Amino acid sequence: MAGYEVRKVKYCKETVFHDRGPVLKKELVVGVAMAVVRNPFAGRYEEDLIPFQSALRALGHELADGLIKLMGGKENIESYGKGMMVGEDGEIEHAAVWHEAGGWAMRDALGGPKAIVPALKSMGGPGARLMIPLGHIRASFVRGHHFVTEMTIWDAPRKDELLFGLGMASGPRPNSRLGGLLPEKISVHDGQR
Repeated sequence: MAGYEVRKVKYCKETVFHDRGPVLKKELVVGVAMAVVRNPFAGRYEEDLIPFQSALRALGHELADGLIKLMGGKENIESYGKGMMVGEDGEIEHAAVWHEAGGWAMRDALGGPKAIVPALKSMGGPGARLMIPLGHIRASFVRGHHFVTEMTIWDAPRKDELLFGLGMASGPRPNSRLGGLLPEKISVHDGQR
């Protein structure tokens, strides 16, 4: 596999000022970067997916860098996650190649945070919605940063396509107040606490 074929790329950003409670002291910014890629394995079984996964690293870096720019710089990112969707002529493992290609690229672009990159993969057709789970970039036990962002493109994925996405957020859920580890209390720096 020498590379991959991208049909389109989409970047989205939303700004949250409140969520039925007090106006946030600092607005929450949430962004998503997505790419629609032709599935080279649509309609057939391929034993070795590693070359395709490796080729997609460049796309992961491109999306991560573009999303960080959209978010105003890596110093503004506190949460991240990734999503992947395969069209009906593929298999879920075709979408799973994005775990390494997108996740490691995003970590690299953000300076190497250690927390697991939350992920969700599914099968869908044009306009299908996938909720990308988000979590704190430095410690998975920071409960207030566990929430989602939406990944959707009106005409993708077609049956022979894959839809890959990365999500980032500038802070926790609006008015999070249910306890757990706070970002300022991260001390172990092992990606957990």
